[in-house]
Amino acid sequence: MKLDPRHLEILAAIVDHGGLTEGAEALGKSQPSVSRTLSQLETRVGAPLFQPGRRPLQPTELGAMLADQGRAVLKASRASSDIVDRYLTGHAGLVRVGGTPIFMDGVISAMIAMFQQQMPDVRVDQSYGYAAELTGKLRNGTIDMVILPLQQETVPEDLAFQPILPGLNVIACRTGHPLTRKKLVTPDEIARYSWIAPPADSPLYQDLRRALTNIGAEDFRISFSGGSLASVIEVLSGSDSLTVLPYSVVFMMREKVAITALSLEIGHPDRALGVLVARARDEIPALRRFRSFVVAQFESLSRRIAKQQSDRLWR
Repeated sequence: MKLDPRHLEILAAIVDHGGLTEGAEALGKSQPSVSRTLSQLETRVGAPLFQPGRRPLQPTELGAMLADQGRAVLKASRASSDIVDRYLTGHAGLVRVGGTPIFMDGVISAMIAMFQQQMPDVRVDQSYGYAAELTGKLRNGTIDMVILPLQQETVPEDLAFQPILPGLNVIACRTGHPLTRKKLVTPDEIARYSWIAPPADSPLYQDLRRALTNIGAEDFRISFSGGSLASVIEVLSGSDSLTVLPYSVVFMMREKVAITALSLEIGHPDRALGVLVARARDEIPALRRFRSFVVAQFESLSRRIAKQQSDRLWR
């Protein structure tokens, strides 16, 4: 026998509130409509659901059992409504975000943690890659949003790019490195130290070569290469090697690990970090909320970096 779940909800309201009028008020319905529903339900099951002549209304054994099911229906209905509300307001959902390893591990992962403190029911799936791979995934719909450094003029027409942080690289080293005590660092002094090189297919590797050329240190020794950011930081903080990193990464990690940046201008990369999305695809609410959060965090980070730069001498 199939029963209308809405009828069970009404029965539960009558039982819980002690009468037809009270149940109707709780549900925002008229008393006659609730009475008709109760009559239809009793006709459907073929047995009385309330004991005759009892005030306040007392359910029969069958009525009490069906009222239990009505409460379960009402609970599921409210839970479903809550799920819909949380999804439509961006408080629940799935966000698939891709990005370059250095920025994802050095900057974005901390922002994801902050976001999920506020939005614990939003799941974030993170993946790594570089421009060609990530734009392919964005187009085929396997990721929703990409955070990576790009030149504005290279952005394909079917994708939208929102810059969130200007390019700024620095020479990074361990805190207490001999070069940090120098008022003026020369190419000859830099040449005494070995270098940690990013993966060869990383844009940061080309930045390293360009930076060394800019400061006149074209002859350099590589002591470690190709590792993850975690391994690069371990080698960097435990040795006198040098490397080139985005200043935002050094800035975000400086309180966790003993690394710093030399106050030496090495030239800015000709690209900006930004958010890349597909123009033709509608963003789900959770993605819009996450994207807005990331942009706001980078606006704050940019101001803090600017203040830090103004307090230091860049040669």
